[in-house]
Amino acid sequence: MIRTVVIDSDTLTRYGLSMLAGAHPDVEVVGETGSAAEAGELVARRQPDVVVIDVELADGNGLHLVRSLRDRYAQLGIVVMTSLDTDDVLFRALDHGASAFVVKTAPVVEVLGAIRHAAVAATSFTATGLLDALTRRREQETRFALSPRERQVLTLLRDGLSIPEIAGSIHISKSTAKTYVARLYDKLGASSRAQALVTALRTGLIDYEATPGA
Repeated sequence: MIRTVVIDSDTLTRYGLSMLAGAHPDVEVVGETGSAAEAGELVARRQPDVVVIDVELADGNGLHLVRSLRDRYAQLGIVVMTSLDTDDVLFRALDHGASAFVVKTAPVVEVLGAIRHAAVAATSFTATGLLDALTRRREQETRFALSPRERQVLTLLRDGLSIPEIAGSIHISKSTAKTYVARLYDKLGASSRAQALVTALRTGLIDYEATPGA
């Protein structure tokens, strides 16, 4: 029996997963909540094998919750279930320590497969379309061909640093920092920071998560 806790702000999703579990004898929903704030106490109390977490919770970021639970429970299976079916969200789930990624529109067999995988292989990530997503990421990296320093500058731009702050952060001159930014704009086909970041986010060159403290 796979003891499962569901953390999703959508009542229908929680109800649907409970009904789904009831139809399959190897899965049992032992707790549910729509609140990120209640999730930690619920998991500690119910001690599930697997938690299913939505990316978008009403009172918090589901991926932050994934990271928090992974740091506390190394062998806990964590399934990220979301309506945001994009490569960026998939890779963010992977980076935050999820065991599986599944979209809410997926067939029942795929949802069950994600839960079962998470129960037996908590530290091994799986997702339908992962190979295709990896291929697209490699294609984007080849297309833009950013150097390690350019990637570093792009991340600092995402974190909101000005050109003087970027220069100070990575110990280069302001003129060199300005050159790196101009080169990034050229490679990304952008004329402003906003355009560059939109392109970089859309193509998976960076994710939405700012550096802690930024």
